[in-house]
Amino acid sequence: MASDTNVETFDAEAVNAKHNRELYAARQKIHPKRASGSFRSLKWIIMAVTLGIYYITPWLRWDRGEFAPDQAVLVDMANRRFYFFFIDIWPHEFFFVAGMLVMAGIGLFLVTSTVGRAWCGYTCPQTVWVDLFLVVERFFEGDRNARIKLDAAPWNSAKIAKRASKHVVWLLIAVSTGGAWIFYFADAPTLLRDFITGNAAFVAYATVGVLTATTYVFGGLMREQVCTYMCPWPRIQAAMLDEHSLTVTYNDWRGEPRTRHAKKAIAAGEVVGDCVDCNACVAVCPMGIDIRDGQQLECITCALCIDACDGVMEKIGRDKGLISYSTLSTYNQNMALATGNTPGAGIQPQLVRPEGRLAAAVQHFNWRNVIRVRTAIYTAIYAAIGLGLIVALLMRSPLDVNVLHDRNPQFVQLSDGSIRNGYQIKILNMRTEPRSFSIALDGLAGATLKLEGSDLDQGDNSKIDVKANQLRNVRAFVTLSKDAIAAKTTDFAFKIVDTTSADTVAANVRFEAPSGTGQ
Repeated sequence: MASDTNVETFDAEAVNAKHNRELYAARQKIHPKRASGSFRSLKWIIMAVTLGIYYITPWLRWDRGEFAPDQAVLVDMANRRFYFFFIDIWPHEFFFVAGMLVMAGIGLFLVTSTVGRAWCGYTCPQTVWVDLFLVVERFFEGDRNARIKLDAAPWNSAKIAKRASKHVVWLLIAVSTGGAWIFYFADAPTLLRDFITGNAAFVAYATVGVLTATTYVFGGLMREQVCTYMCPWPRIQAAMLDEHSLTVTYNDWRGEPRTRHAKKAIAAGEVVGDCVDCNACVAVCPMGIDIRDGQQLECITCALCIDACDGVMEKIGRDKGLISYSTLSTYNQNMALATGNTPGAGIQPQLVRPEGRLAAAVQHFNWRNVIRVRTAIYTAIYAAIGLGLIVALLMRSPLDVNVLHDRNPQFVQLSDGSIRNGYQIKILNMRTEPRSFSIALDGLAGATLKLEGSDLDQGDNSKIDVKANQLRNVRAFVTLSKDAIAAKTTDFAFKIVDTTSADTVAANVRFEAPSGTGQ
């Protein structure tokens, strides 16, 4: 027993030491082969759509009238506004942005718990730009074998020309990436002209410089290391997966034992799997892993290995799906059917596969399994937040009023004994056109209102002009005669009415008087 314990302790220490050594490994250059198939086509479409949205969106126009910018999507930091087509968000409405960020997080949880790292494999900016950089690399240097051969070749004029051309185009893509980003924060045509002529702000040049460097380094030089070492999501996703989550899976119950000489092995009476050990799945993997080794942290579930394997199976006349999207529960069921063993008992094939094909029924994934407690909760929360934001957006008023009572002093007693209170009235016109507002007192009988400003009408219904998309701060004085004061504090309201549309906002405040007044 003592010797067994020592062996177990030694093995654990060896494993820990190995893991500690492998916390980081120097990058070994990966040359992914170009794949073809349904998943590769889907990735091309997603890449074209996402890059198109990113580069084209700042140049789209949206007519908001003469008093507002006509850029469809604009983050106006100077005026603290966010424009998105017909929606404009003000600073006090930042909860809309916060809500969308929460929805993005919950959506990521929902997608991951359902279809694994689909975000990483298809729509993550790192994945999209790496795909774009690989297109450039293949254009100048050729596909996988040609690039491997070029790496091993001595430096000559041809190699220098190919490498230089590739890196120049990479840098142009990186510069355009940074350039497109800054256009979201200012009028794109104006900023482009100022940027080229050297009249843009320093922060614009600094931003383009930083994004150019990061895009070039992350997309061209580091690539898979960003996903493996820099991104936290591979480590978080494990908590989001369960036995019903779809992941890219090598069905070893069908593929093992693998051999490159299936006909000879079958003739000799050996049991063989469908995997012909061609390594096509490894050659196309942008992360450089072998999916046949099982689920791995580096796998981004891009499914290119599925395309590669299906292509090989089709060529040799075997059924597709040796590598497929599957769940752990479906995998275990198929393992039991193929081997006659219970899940987890190991691969001990009891069925001879004629011509390398599996002679057993196959349980396919049922999409109804997606609807389970976890995904239902994620979906319900996602929908509730989205519906709440839509309702809040539809019900919001284009007029916002805030009234602040003077704190020091709270009131002033005039020479005739009347009491005067001072207020700051802030009227925010959230429309793209100038508006006029009338201000009246409600609930304070006998009071008079006076507004500071030479352009303001003086009387019971004073009018205030507010420019489009502007906040106007007005100083107001409310005076009440000594005889009209009924209590130390009296609640009343300022009624602000749009003289054109009749939009009305009431701001409730208090009128303060000295102790003993009106008693």
